[in-house]
Amino acid sequence: METIVKNIGFAITGSFCTFNRILAEIQRIAEAGYNVIPIFSFAVAEMDTRFGTAADFRRRIVEITGKEPVDTLVLAEPLGPSGAIDLMAVAPCTGNTLAKITHAITDTPVTMAVKAHFRNNKPVVIAVSSNDLLGINFRNLGTLMSMKNIYFVPFGQDDHVKKPKSLISDYSLLLPAIEKAARGEQLQPLLVSGGK
Repeated sequence: METIVKNIGFAITGSFCTFNRILAEIQRIAEAGYNVIPIFSFAVAEMDTRFGTAADFRRRIVEITGKEPVDTLVLAEPLGPSGAIDLMAVAPCTGNTLAKITHAITDTPVTMAVKAHFRNNKPVVIAVSSNDLLGINFRNLGTLMSMKNIYFVPFGQDDHVKKPKSLISDYSLLLPAIEKAARGEQLQPLLVSGGK
């Protein structure tokens, strides 16, 4: 079933090393005419890392989207009942967040927004970025891959020698994955040679 997508909830979790790529993709999605509603996990909203400060990342997101991020449980919960979002993207999605989504744990703005979105039977697109998705978290990946309305940005091993259990999505495929998911289709091939 096709979903008319105008408003994309863009949920961002703490795979900080991917943030420059994510900013470029959000820019591309906004330039394609979509209304992007940013949603931050607590880690994204609060943590300064070697990849940059939380304040600088927030500023850049506001510049691109024109909106302040949803960064509390109180702000995230109404997103589902209001029907404000046509499609939810979680990018990057850490292994921690993937596990929480799988087990319906809603203790961050991102997981609350995804849970609230599920009630509307609309698409969720996940772009993974985790060092343990081929390890103990593999069961969660498998569970979500078999669920209705969940689609993945194609992924691969980014360093099979040093990080043999790591998977990362090819972020350049985020917009095509969103457009396929809007038509109820999984972008293929799902497995690619290393993430980008």
